[in-house]
Amino acid sequence: MTELPISILPPALHALLEALPPGLTLPWELLGPMVLQRTPLANATLSLWSYLLKPSVLDEIFQKHRGRSFEDVLKFSTFVELIRDALILHKGSGRASFQRAEEQGTLPTCQEAVYHKLGRVPIPLSLGFFEDATQELREVLPRGNQVTAIPASLNGMTVTILDGKQLKKVAKRLKPLRCKPGKVVGGKILVAYLPAEGVAVAMAADLDGEANDIRLMPAVVPRARARISGIRLWVADRQFCDLNQPALLTEQGDHFLIRRSLKTHFHPDPHRPAQTSLDAQGRTVVEEWGWIGAEKDKRRRYVRHIRLIRPGEEEILLVTDLLDNQQYPANDLLVVYLTRWGIERVFQQITEVFELRHLIGSKPEATIFQAAFCLVIYNLLQVIRAYVAASQAELSVDAVSVEQIFVDVQKELTALTVLFPSRTIADWFEVELSREEIITRLQILLGGVWTPRYRKAVNKKPRPKVKKAKGSGAHTSVHKVLEAERKKRLKSAGGG
Repeated sequence: MTELPISILPPALHALLEALPPGLTLPWELLGPMVLQRTPLANATLSLWSYLLKPSVLDEIFQKHRGRSFEDVLKFSTFVELIRDALILHKGSGRASFQRAEEQGTLPTCQEAVYHKLGRVPIPLSLGFFEDATQELREVLPRGNQVTAIPASLNGMTVTILDGKQLKKVAKRLKPLRCKPGKVVGGKILVAYLPAEGVAVAMAADLDGEANDIRLMPAVVPRARARISGIRLWVADRQFCDLNQPALLTEQGDHFLIRRSLKTHFHPDPHRPAQTSLDAQGRTVVEEWGWIGAEKDKRRRYVRHIRLIRPGEEEILLVTDLLDNQQYPANDLLVVYLTRWGIERVFQQITEVFELRHLIGSKPEATIFQAAFCLVIYNLLQVIRAYVAASQAELSVDAVSVEQIFVDVQKELTALTVLFPSRTIADWFEVELSREEIITRLQILLGGVWTPRYRKAVNKKPRPKVKKAKGSGAHTSVHKVLEAERKKRLKSAGGG
């Protein structure tokens, strides 16, 4: 049994034990529960992680989604733990995580092999890892949890927001990238987000970071439908407004609410007069009915057109197949559309808080896996936040800051990893818990961690618009560079 000298303990704990005989050593098994009691956020996070992604579960995910990839010395479960520690403990540094594992004897191969494995993770495995973990996370969210309020008129539908993100700031480590001018980007992801629950649930991806978001729509919509039961109301920005999307988004009885692009023309119905009203802020709202698309276009569709006039700002133009303005008031649909900012907030947090701005790998596959991993961490923190908020009777979930909670989670996890080897910590969480048991544990651990620091700051004054310095916008995708290099090698080999 490994022993721990009292002399290396933190001062506060050392003071409690200084009356003991000199040279006494303590077993890890006795000290562990004492430290876990003082680190409830770390305890809750590791308990939830173990419940969701224990090695046996990760093995199942790998076998289900691996495609033609395989495991050798480095198991997928070990690989996931290494990337997790890089993102949570080491500010996105893969090297620091791999070195620490090497020092503790838990890295079964060389560091280079981990980087190579990261660059070969197939897209289906990245998507399956994210979606399967999220499905289990949603099952342990507190009952009645609602991050964003949805108008009562839309209670029969699940509001689902779609948006894409280009994975930027790829380091030019690969030889073909080193002499390329400008910036290079990794992959592209398109994510489905549920504002009511505050979690992202499905994702599609493309190796080419310069791919249009529309290209991923036929992939992400079926994946999201597989994870969201009932009727869905798809909400999207104007880049998704073309004549092909309404047919896709209205399958299975679903509905859509999309900001109209000026490239998609609206033709008013001359037999149905426009109606004018005011929104909650006293701004004019004009509703019209008519068609998008030319008369001879087979994709032409009858829609309701909502126009919000904002003095001094760009007008908001929405199109929807929810034609009944009595059952679905325009103000409710405007409120729902404005919840679209929630997915922008998700992308901001996974970039700035969960270290997606520090890409560990340089290949597109590596950037997509890291993005999927950051979304898993984001969703896990949403569950932690929901239980923290539940302990405060009059506090909404949205009033609690994920960033502030994550700061304390990092501190407590760091304290544990400084005091104890990773293997010892893992042993504490090997006991398998049922859904009811993990819910009870989270309620107990997080019921008393509240501090006023966790209350989200409210900025009453709007931020002044700052004009960004003009810089070079030149960029290309890693995928295009590598494909060009591959074709060049094939041509050269053929010529020889």
